Amino acid sequence: MFGRWLSALTEEPQKAPSDVAATIRRHLPGADDETVRVVSALAGLLAAVAYADRHYSDEEEAEVRAALERVHGMTSTGVDAVLDALRRTLVSHVAVEVPRCTRTLRELGDVELRREVLDALVDLAAADGRITTPETNLLRQVTTALGLSQSDYNASQERHRERLSVLKS
Repeated sequence: MFGRWLSALTEEPQKAPSDVAATIRRHLPGADDETVRVVSALAGLLAAVAYADRHYSDEEEAEVRAALERVHGMTSTGVDAVLDALRRTLVSHVAVEVPRCTRTLRELGDVELRREVLDALVDLAAADGRITTPETNLLRQVTTALGLSQSDYNASQERHRERLSVLKS
């Protein structure tokens, strides 16, 4: 019964988040396992924030693209492939992958990397012109899970203060 109900929700089955890691591994062939894990975690968090408000806009995808293009060694073909894999796994990243991604970044990334990731996530949330309440809630959760402070979050979101819909009347 539940299987039939769930299959009616999507036209094609959701791919596993591990497909994102496999795609990254293919497009960063010289990367070690830790690098693949860090880039996969970044991509997963980008997907989660992009879809936190249940809408994945063109502006958000452009911001995800820009963040992935900053990965050393990632080609435009690789970025396209990762974006395609992320589009197929948006729901699972929001629903279950955030803790895994933040744990990976906390274990493998120094504080400066984690702050850069937070900045990229806040920039992504603001890409469509406003930062919504679901995005703000997720960003605060991610900040804590990354082992960053409230002041780190405040500094990052201050650059987009005018876009915070939770502060507007």
